[in-house]
Amino acid sequence: MEQTYFRRGFGRKKEIEPLIRSEYHSALVERIRARGYEDRFGEGADAVTVRLAEEFGFCYGVDRAVDYAYETRIHFPDRRVFLLGEIIHNPHINQRLTGMGIVFLQPGPDGEFDFGGVTPDDVVILPAFGATTEDFRRLQEVGCVLVDTTCGSVLNVWKRVEQYARDGFTSLIHGKYRHEETRATASQALKHVGGHYVVVFDMDEARLVMDYVERAPGALSREAFLEHFRKKASAGFDPDLHLDRIGVANQTTMLSGDSLAIAAEVGRSMERRFGSDKLADHFRSFDTICSATQERQDAVVKLVEGPQGPPDVMLVVGGYNSSNTNHLAVLCARHTVTYHIADADCIDPERGTIRFKPAGTPLDAPEAEAEDWLPAGPLTVGLTAGASTPNNKIGEAVERLLRTRGVEIREDEPAAA
Repeated sequence: MEQTYFRRGFGRKKEIEPLIRSEYHSALVERIRARGYEDRFGEGADAVTVRLAEEFGFCYGVDRAVDYAYETRIHFPDRRVFLLGEIIHNPHINQRLTGMGIVFLQPGPDGEFDFGGVTPDDVVILPAFGATTEDFRRLQEVGCVLVDTTCGSVLNVWKRVEQYARDGFTSLIHGKYRHEETRATASQALKHVGGHYVVVFDMDEARLVMDYVERAPGALSREAFLEHFRKKASAGFDPDLHLDRIGVANQTTMLSGDSLAIAAEVGRSMERRFGSDKLADHFRSFDTICSATQERQDAVVKLVEGPQGPPDVMLVVGGYNSSNTNHLAVLCARHTVTYHIADADCIDPERGTIRFKPAGTPLDAPEAEAEDWLPAGPLTVGLTAGASTPNNKIGEAVERLLRTRGVEIREDEPAAA
């Protein structure tokens, strides 16, 4: 019988390594990294110092997902290969996979996928964000080959949420309820009879939940609560029944400080409601922010809060629908002028403009455009990138930045002092 589920690749990494390196490597990024994550280009009034965050770009989970997608295409050359949603939130890589003949399955307005066109002879790649338990079950019923690239950090959260449900705890998930990862994580709570979840986006929404638990003055009525969380809670969720025992989890790419603060706030509320001696019976919490997300957030804080002071301008490169990239932009914008660009093409050296998503705006907010966005005189530009951004796109952003200032990249240029 043919094997129909793969999670460890196909042993063809050596075959795809030269292609991956040629498509996503950047000699310029390696040069800046080798020079202590800082390099100077040009002289005098046009001089530009580029400072890279010490952790940026592809993480292990993204590397793995992209590798598996490439391996899948060459391992099944004569089969149709589908991808559930996007492999990661990076437009360049998703376009490249499309060019390789991988067909993207997109959900409808209700978030549901139509698998009517998938046959047992086809191959379906599950993205790094994972898939809901229902989508996984439906694809298994089709009998197609499944290649699972779900990130290990996401799997870690799933285990916590499933454990909460098994033990009778409702999962309070800090995340974006429409995000693929949060949808997949929430579905783990439904593996057990009576399992429930509620998703909160920020501290304000967490407080709506906890005010209801504490029966605080001004808390939402039952009807108002159910309406507010109608799309953000499990079917049959009853705030009068399912908030006595809460386990906190999170989408792995949220701001770690926000997730930790929400968990602490929920813990304090549960302690006030049930007493410190019974807290363990009513509250659980585990820090499930992925290490790569944490490292990139820590690195950008070090860059903007370090002894040199913040750069004059920060560039954050990554897809606009990338949660971890958006959060990097929010962190940077607290300290200096910040431009979150989806791709290097957002920088137009000829026109002297930059298209960007203002930090902290909704995912569907339109791009803005700025002219003369680089200050006159010598300047320092900081740069970081989301975990789904390849080095070649980071390098291209640096090249376009320098061309905007009319600065050439010289191989013999000395490193910044």
